[in-house]
Amino acid sequence: MTGPETATATVHTVLGPVAAADLGVVAVHEALLSVLPGAQHAYDLDLDRAEIFTTLLGKLRDFRAAGGGTLVDATGMFHGRDLPMYENLSRASGVHIVASTGLGPENLLGGYFLTPQTNPPTPWPAEKFADLFTKEVTEGMVVPRVERRAAAGLVTTAADPAGMTATEESLFRGAARAGRATGVAVSLRYGKDPLADLDIALDEHLPADRIVVGGLDRRDAVAAGAPAEIARRGAYIALDHLGSEDETHISDAERVTLVTELVAAGLGHRLLLSCNATGVAAGHPARELPFGYVLTDFAPRLRAAGLGDDELDRILTANPRELLTVTSTRSSTDQ
Repeated sequence: MTGPETATATVHTVLGPVAAADLGVVAVHEALLSVLPGAQHAYDLDLDRAEIFTTLLGKLRDFRAAGGGTLVDATGMFHGRDLPMYENLSRASGVHIVASTGLGPENLLGGYFLTPQTNPPTPWPAEKFADLFTKEVTEGMVVPRVERRAAAGLVTTAADPAGMTATEESLFRGAARAGRATGVAVSLRYGKDPLADLDIALDEHLPADRIVVGGLDRRDAVAAGAPAEIARRGAYIALDHLGSEDETHISDAERVTLVTELVAAGLGHRLLLSCNATGVAAGHPARELPFGYVLTDFAPRLRAAGLGDDELDRILTANPRELLTVTSTRSSTDQ
C-alpha cells in the first residue's frame, strides 16, 4: 500500500486532486448545505441558491481567515450536496472542499434503498451499496439526472443510536467495500456500540487506518472508554461535536481533558477534531457554529492545558491529511 506521505500523495476535492501536503488545517466533519431529504420540495422553504452561496462564502472566508485550509462536507448523498456550488465556493474562498458519498442512517433513506418491492421488505445487499459508493469515487459524484462531477473524497455512513438495523449493516459493509476498492477513507458514525460497529467494517478487511469512527464525544462512548480502545485498534477517532454540551455529548471542558489523556497515552496520532457545524440547513435546525471554531476557541483551550504546537499540528493537520490521502488499492490476490 502506498504511504500517505509520499510525494505523489493526493486527496480528492471538488476541483480535482490536490496534493495532500497542501491541505493545511482540516475541518474533518462539517456540513455546507444540509437539506433533510424531501425538504427541497416543501412549499414553505425558500432555497435561494444565490443567497445560500453568499452565506456559505462568508463562512468559508471566515474559516480561511482563522487559519483553515480544507473543509470536509460529510453529508454524503441526497442531503443537499450541491457540487457545482461547492466548486464555485472553493474557487471564490480559496478553501479546499472535500465532498463525500454515502448514505445513512436508515430513517433518512428513501424507500428505493429499502427495496419495498420484496415481501417482506429487505435491505439492499452490501454489494449494491458498495457499487453505488464506488462509482461516486471512480466515475464522479452524481448531480441527479444531469451528470457526474469530481470524485468523492470520503465514504460516510451512519447507524441509528438505538442500535444498528439490518439495512445499516449493509450500509457499513458496503461503505467498507467501497473504501477498500477505491482507496478513500471511510467515516462511520456509530449507532449504539462503537466497537461492534467498527468490527463490521474491519470484517470486510478494510485496514483500520482507513477508518474514522465519529461521534466519540458522546457520553456513552466516553464512559465506556471507546475512544482509546478504538485508537488502539488503529482506527481514527473523531470528537466532532465541539462547541456542544447536552444530554448526549460531553462539554468542551471534558473534551479538553479527554484530548490531553489520549495524547498522554500515545494516541494523539489517531485523533481528529471537528464541530459538525452546518453552513445552511433546510428542514432541520442548523448547528450554528463557525467552521473555524476548533481553531479560534478549542485550540487555545488545548494550549492552556499544556498541548504544544507540534501536538496540535499533528491533530489538526497531519492526522486528517493522512486519513484523506487516497491510498493504492489492494489486488484481489491480497484480499
